[in-house]
Amino acid sequence: MLRGDSRQQARRGQHKAVIEAIIFYMLAGIIVLSAVAVIFARNPVHSELWLILAFFNAAGLFVLLGAEFLAMLLVIVYVGAVAVLFLFVVMMLDIDFAELRSGMARHLPFGLLLAGVLLAEVIIAGTAWQFAPTARAVAVAPAPAAMANTAALGAVLYTRYVYVFIAAGMVLLVAMIGAIVLTHRQRPGVRKQHIGRQVARTIDQSVEVVKVPVGEGVTLR
Repeated sequence: MLRGDSRQQARRGQHKAVIEAIIFYMLAGIIVLSAVAVIFARNPVHSELWLILAFFNAAGLFVLLGAEFLAMLLVIVYVGAVAVLFLFVVMMLDIDFAELRSGMARHLPFGLLLAGVLLAEVIIAGTAWQFAPTARAVAVAPAPAAMANTAALGAVLYTRYVYVFIAAGMVLLVAMIGAIVLTHRQRPGVRKQHIGRQVARTIDQSVEVVKVPVGEGVTLR
């Protein structure tokens, strides 16, 4: 009985591994095709939609790896905020894309040369990289089995890396303030609301009682 149970468990493990491999290659292939479609699509709105498809499939890869928190983060932040913002910007800006593509053929050799250099650097870095001798000897403490992935990530983020997390938040806050300051423009002739002046107004400044004689009109100011 024990041998039969072990064989069934081994077969289940093999079937699970085969299914996971099929799902992985399917999602990875869709990501690659979507990335290529983002680059070669003529309509920028279509490129944005292909990018959203790539994000969803990347989230599927995270779920396959057991990182459900990163999958939801990718969907909520990148698909729900960044991609939608890009889509609004592309649809609101009146850009002549035909004029932008007019100089593509002229700069194509330089672009291919630059892409070749970057590809060579990636290949060299990937083939030359290896683990340091001391890195293999370091034992990584696994997360408790009873703790979920999101809870373990939060425990590490808000205990060991809490200062780095706060520093990253401050950097993003400064970047947001800088973007607002750089894009803020003082336009003459624009009527703005001044809350302080409105609150400080008195009844004499707000209401004016005018006695109108009988048979005469009122002059508006």
